Amino acid sequence: MIFNKNTARKTAEVLLQVNAIKLSPKAPFTWASGWKSPIYCDNRIILSFPPIRNYVRETMAKQIEKQYGKPDAIAGVATGAIGIGMLVAEYLGLPFIYVRPNAKGHGRKNQIEGFIESGQNVVVVEDLISTGKSSLNAVSALREAGVNVKGMIAIFSYGFDIATENFEKENVFLQTLGNYESLLDQALKTKYITESELETLSEWNSNPSEWNGI
Repeated sequence: MIFNKNTARKTAEVLLQVNAIKLSPKAPFTWASGWKSPIYCDNRIILSFPPIRNYVRETMAKQIEKQYGKPDAIAGVATGAIGIGMLVAEYLGLPFIYVRPNAKGHGRKNQIEGFIESGQNVVVVEDLISTGKSSLNAVSALREAGVNVKGMIAIFSYGFDIATENFEKENVFLQTLGNYESLLDQALKTKYITESELETLSEWNSNPSEWNGI
C-alpha cells in the first residue's frame, strides 16, 4: 500500500524525471526472468541526484517513525537498497545492516552483514517490489537469525497480485512511496505516454508473465 496519493504522485514525478523508471510500450525491455516488459525500473539512479535521494530518504524515514517509532536498526536488501537504506538509517541515527541473497561462500559466510542481535527490531528497506520473492528472502534470513521484522518500506511497487499474496502469506506489512497505478496517472498527465500506450501498459500489468508486447 502507498503512504498517500500525494507522495505517490511526487515519487512518480521524480522517478520519471531522472529516468529511474523508463516506459517503452513500443519497444519492450526483457527482464532477467525472461519476461517482456514495457517498463524498466532502476532506483539506484536516484543516488546520483542529491535533491531526489534526500526526498526519498526523508519521506521513508518519517514514515518509519510514524508507523513504527524507532526500530533498533534499518536493514537494506542487497544490492539495490543498500544505498538508500543506509541513508535512511543515517537520517534516523540508527544502526544499518544489509542482507545478501545468499550467505557468502567464504570468510565468515555471512548472509546478514553488520551487527544485529537476536530479539532486536528492524524495518527492512527495499528499492523495488516485483513478485516480492527476493525481498521476502531477506525477511526470512532475518527471522532465522531471531530478528523481529516490524515491516518493509520500498520506493516503488509494480502492484502485482502475486506480490500482495506473497507478503500476506509471510505476514509482512509493506508500504511503498509509489506504485504502478500512480505512475501511469502521472505519466499520462504529463504527456509522457499517450492514451493508447496507457492501455498497453495496463494490459501488461494485469498479466506480466504472459505479455509479449505489441
